[in-house]
Order: sequence, then C-alpha cells, then structure tokens
Amino acid sequence: MAHHWTAQGAAWLHLVDLDGAFSGAPQNADAIRRIVAAVEVPTQLGGGLRGMEQVRGAIDAGVHRPIIGTAAVESPELVKEAAAEFPDRIAVGIDARDGFVSTRGWKVTTELNAVEFAKKMEQYGATIIIFTDIGQDGMLKGPNVEATVALAEALTIPVIASGGVSTLDDVRRLAAVVDAGIDGVIIGSALYKHRFTLEEAIAAGS
Repeated sequence: MAHHWTAQGAAWLHLVDLDGAFSGAPQNADAIRRIVAAVEVPTQLGGGLRGMEQVRGAIDAGVHRPIIGTAAVESPELVKEAAAEFPDRIAVGIDARDGFVSTRGWKVTTELNAVEFAKKMEQYGATIIIFTDIGQDGMLKGPNVEATVALAEALTIPVIASGGVSTLDDVRRLAAVVDAGIDGVIIGSALYKHRFTLEEAIAAGS
C-alpha cells in the first residue's frame, strides 16, 4: 500500500501504530522500518511514542516526523526535550472530543481544552499539530472544519486536518480555508473504501 499511495502522488505517508497507541509502546517497528525504507517520500508516525527512546527509535527507523500524542498530555516536557533534540521534526497529535483532548487511543477524555493545549505545545517547540476530531474520524461524516479552523487560527505553526473526510467536497472545504493555517489533510478510510482516488483528492485540494 505504501508503494500504491506514493505512485498515486502522495507527498507524505501518515503511519499509525495502533497496537502501540493502545499498549503504550511501539509494536510494529519492523513493519514501519520496512515501509519507510520502501518509499522516497517523508513519513510521519504516531502511536505509542511515550518517551525519548521511542522518539529516537522512530527517527533511527527513518521516520521524518514523530507524532507525540498521549505523552504530550501526560509528560509535556517530552515535547520540549524532543523538539530540542530534533528541531522542526516533532509533531503533536491532538485528538479531541467536544473540544477536549482525548488520550490513550481515545479511551480517556481529559479536561484540557484542545486550543489552549495546542498553544502550549507550540511554545514547547512542536513544529506542527495534527488535529483529529474523534466524533468524525473513521465515520465518513465529513471533517469538523470549524473546529480545525479555530485551532489553526489560534496558532502560528500549521495544522494538519485528520478525521472524517469522505467526499471530494470535504477536501475542497478544507482547501478553501488553507489560509487559516491548515497545511494538509490526512485521508484514510475514504481511500480504502474507494470513495474517490488519491489523484482526485490531490486535484480537489489544489
């Protein structure tokens, strides 16, 4: 699939170690290393990166942009340390439900306001925020454009939209607000369910 998407024009590959997200430690390191080695485009990886050893492991595997999610909430100093060691390469993944940050594979919803938390992560050195509206992700209901724009406009670093894209119109809606600071969109289920092709999505977002 990595070869397939890059052949279709993917500029980045977004990788998630779902087993790692639930267990708290990377579980698919060998598969990720093989994916990264097989493609020429940069990759970003989330799921189970809860300490510097795991962040370094992702970098050593060839991942360009490690994504710190749960650990950014539970150990925010990790973001600061990782950003200092790997400038301009650390992303923070913010998964939100009703405006509040969720962690541990979406099992725990905190009392942290997503926008305020994103501002803190920017101050700590995150180079980009990957924002997922949990209510939309995987449901093919369309992205939460308003929440994504609100987050992006509160920051100076860019935001990547994630979750809910089901139609080319969804891509166009996000492309229309790119000036708010939205740098890209992650598309998963819609592509695997053949709602449209990646080439069509790239054209819609151009």
